[in-house]
Amino acid sequence: MRYAARRLLHSLVLLIGVSLLSFLFANLAPGDYFSAMQTDPRISAETIAGLRARAGLDQPLPVRYAGWAESMLRGDFGYSLAYNSPVAPLVWERIRATLLLTGTATFVAWLLAIPLGIWSAAHYGGWRDHALNAALSLLLAVPDLVLAIVLLAGAVETGWLPVGGITSPGWDIMDAAARLRDILSHLALPAGVLVLGMLPVLTRHVRAGMLEALRSPFALNARAQGIPRRRLLFHHLLPAAANPLVSLFGFSLGTLLSASLLVEVVTGWPGLGPLFLDAIMGRDFALVLAVVMLSTALLAAGNLAADLLLYRLDPRIRVQ
Repeated sequence: MRYAARRLLHSLVLLIGVSLLSFLFANLAPGDYFSAMQTDPRISAETIAGLRARAGLDQPLPVRYAGWAESMLRGDFGYSLAYNSPVAPLVWERIRATLLLTGTATFVAWLLAIPLGIWSAAHYGGWRDHALNAALSLLLAVPDLVLAIVLLAGAVETGWLPVGGITSPGWDIMDAAARLRDILSHLALPAGVLVLGMLPVLTRHVRAGMLEALRSPFALNARAQGIPRRRLLFHHLLPAAANPLVSLFGFSLGTLLSASLLVEVVTGWPGLGPLFLDAIMGRDFALVLAVVMLSTALLAAGNLAADLLLYRLDPRIRVQ
């Protein structure tokens, strides 16, 4: 419990630090939501000043931060000037689609990366290992944006996958099996982009961890005792290589939200990405800060989960 409390305290300090810096940078940026009105000759400077005062933008920076932090604690996440609404309902409406996308992509990426990394380590130095590494290097060199555009163009040309949205028209009258198939078909394109973007990094980390475990003295001893190769790889070496993989798993949970925002915009997935982009273009900083804080909270939660898993799996951490 003391270890968990310490890690939780570290996460809270991270959230507070990010909130301070994010709010400071957002308010140091030139202009605000009402700046675009200055180009309209029909709106006087006095009117714009009155709108800024009504929104509290004329108050000192510490006062504005205190008000925003208080709204965060209440769960409102501030007030959106563009939508004339608290930010929380706008975010919760979209976050389910984003979590569905990121959760599916994370699960599939790790489901593929673990056996691929083990297989590559088991064939280290052979042509199969080199072929897999060449394919992963090619994927790693392609930016996620280019990958998304290529797959999107392929989906449009072939018509194999639907583009945009999360469901098709008439989804409400479908049976349960048809609804599931429809959601999965819409999910395949954006999730595929995220999986292909994550897979090279995850597979290389699994491969490196397994190679280190394969070269350890206990692995040589296990092979000398005649333990079957499959049992040696999955029951003995994979748990020994788990520490860096658990840390990477926690980090991937936190960073996948930020990676998915651009993919959502390109592929038309109705998550936080399009909402975040509109907020940036409209200088709706309360909405921008809400997405930033949610991303930070997921990163802190992922790291906390990884720390607790490591504490459970590795007795050396418990002793220290």
